[in-house]
Amino acid sequence: MKTKIQPFLTSILIAAGIVLDSGCASEKSQSTLETQARITKVQAQDIALAKAPGGTVKECEIETEHGRLVWSFDIAMPGTRDVTEVLVDAQTGEVVAVEHETPADQEKEEHEKD
Repeated sequence: MKTKIQPFLTSILIAAGIVLDSGCASEKSQSTLETQARITKVQAQDIALAKAPGGTVKECEIETEHGRLVWSFDIAMPGTRDVTEVLVDAQTGEVVAVEHETPADQEKEEHEKD
Protein backbone atom coordinates (compact mmCIF):
# COMPACT_ATOMS: atom_id res chain seq x y z
CA MET A 1 0.00 0.00 0.00
CA LYS A 2 2.75 2.47 0.88
CA THR A 3 4.33 2.17 -2.55
CA LYS A 4 1.06 3.11 -4.30
CA ILE A 5 0.21 6.03 -2.02
CA GLN A 6 3.68 7.55 -1.90
CA PRO A 7 3.94 8.45 -5.63
CA PHE A 8 0.40 9.83 -5.48
CA LEU A 9 1.25 12.07 -2.50
CA THR A 10 4.46 13.18 -4.17
CA SER A 11 2.48 14.22 -7.26
CA ILE A 12 0.03 16.19 -5.14
CA LEU A 13 2.84 18.00 -3.31
CA ILE A 14 4.56 18.88 -6.58
CA ALA A 15 1.29 20.19 -8.05
CA ALA A 16 0.65 22.25 -4.91
CA GLY A 17 4.13 23.73 -5.19
CA ILE A 18 3.49 24.72 -8.79
CA VAL A 19 0.20 26.40 -7.86
CA LEU A 20 1.81 28.27 -4.97
CA ASP A 21 4.72 29.32 -7.14
CA SER A 22 2.43 30.63 -9.86
CA GLY A 23 0.66 32.79 -7.27
CA CYS A 24 3.99 34.27 -6.26
CA ALA A 25 4.85 34.95 -9.88
CA SER A 26 1.63 36.93 -10.21
CA GLU A 27 2.53 39.03 -7.17
CA LYS A 28 6.00 39.59 -8.64
CA SER A 29 4.43 40.71 -11.92
CA GLN A 30 2.22 43.19 -10.07
CA SER A 31 5.20 44.71 -8.23
CA THR A 32 7.26 44.87 -11.41
CA LEU A 33 4.45 46.70 -13.19
CA GLU A 34 3.95 49.04 -10.22
CA THR A 35 7.59 50.16 -10.49
CA GLN A 36 6.91 51.20 -14.10
CA ALA A 37 3.89 53.35 -13.18
CA ARG A 38 4.17 57.13 -12.84
CA ILE A 39 0.70 57.34 -11.27
CA THR A 40 0.43 55.68 -7.86
CA LYS A 41 -2.35 53.30 -6.93
CA VAL A 42 -3.80 55.90 -4.55
CA GLN A 43 -3.78 58.62 -7.23
CA ALA A 44 -5.37 56.27 -9.77
CA GLN A 45 -7.99 55.18 -7.24
CA ASP A 46 -9.03 58.79 -6.62
CA ILE A 47 -9.35 59.31 -10.38
CA ALA A 48 -11.38 56.09 -10.79
CA LEU A 49 -13.73 56.86 -7.89
CA ALA A 50 -14.50 60.26 -9.46
CA LYS A 51 -15.97 58.29 -12.41
CA ALA A 52 -18.13 56.16 -10.09
CA PRO A 53 -19.39 58.53 -7.37
CA GLY A 54 -20.57 56.76 -4.22
CA GLY A 55 -18.80 53.54 -5.20
CA THR A 56 -16.36 51.39 -3.23
CA VAL A 57 -13.28 49.74 -4.72
CA LYS A 58 -13.87 46.00 -4.76
CA GLU A 59 -10.71 44.98 -6.61
CA CYS A 60 -7.65 46.68 -8.07
CA GLU A 61 -4.77 45.50 -10.21
CA ILE A 62 -2.17 46.95 -12.50
CA GLU A 63 -1.93 45.32 -15.92
CA THR A 64 -1.05 45.85 -19.52
CA GLU A 65 -4.15 46.17 -21.64
CA HIS A 66 -4.06 46.90 -25.37
CA GLY A 67 -0.34 47.74 -25.04
CA ARG A 68 -0.97 50.28 -22.30
CA LEU A 69 -0.05 50.05 -18.60
CA VAL A 70 -3.27 50.67 -16.67
CA TRP A 71 -4.67 50.52 -13.18
CA SER A 72 -7.90 48.52 -13.33
CA PHE A 73 -10.53 49.14 -10.65
CA ASP A 74 -13.72 47.18 -10.09
CA ILE A 75 -15.99 49.54 -8.18
CA ALA A 76 -19.11 48.27 -6.40
CA MET A 77 -22.07 50.60 -6.63
CA PRO A 78 -24.59 50.87 -3.79
CA GLY A 79 -27.95 49.20 -4.26
CA THR A 80 -26.80 46.89 -7.07
CA ARG A 81 -24.63 43.86 -7.67
CA ASP A 82 -23.28 45.52 -10.81
CA VAL A 83 -19.72 46.83 -10.94
CA THR A 84 -18.21 49.78 -12.73
CA GLU A 85 -14.78 48.94 -14.15
CA VAL A 86 -12.55 51.97 -14.58
CA LEU A 87 -9.17 51.80 -16.33
CA VAL A 88 -6.70 54.58 -15.53
CA ASP A 89 -3.52 55.00 -17.58
CA ALA A 90 -0.65 54.36 -15.14
CA GLN A 91 1.62 56.82 -16.97
CA THR A 92 -0.69 59.81 -17.53
CA GLY A 93 -3.64 59.41 -15.15
CA GLU A 94 -6.03 59.57 -18.11
CA VAL A 95 -9.24 57.53 -17.80
CA VAL A 96 -8.96 55.02 -20.62
CA ALA A 97 -12.29 53.23 -20.19
CA VAL A 98 -15.37 53.07 -17.99
CA GLU A 99 -17.48 49.94 -18.35
CA HIS A 100 -20.60 48.75 -16.57
CA GLU A 101 -20.48 45.04 -15.69
CA THR A 102 -23.36 42.86 -14.54
CA PRO A 103 -22.70 39.81 -12.32
CA ALA A 104 -22.88 37.66 -15.50
CA ASP A 105 -20.22 39.84 -17.17
CA GLN A 106 -18.02 39.57 -14.06
CA GLU A 107 -18.33 35.79 -13.97
CA LYS A 108 -17.48 35.51 -17.68
CA GLU A 109 -14.40 37.73 -17.18
CA GLU A 110 -13.27 35.63 -14.21
CA HIS A 111 -13.51 32.42 -16.28
CA GLU A 112 -11.49 34.04 -19.08
CA LYS A 113 -8.66 34.78 -16.59
CA ASP A 114 -8.41 31.08 -15.67
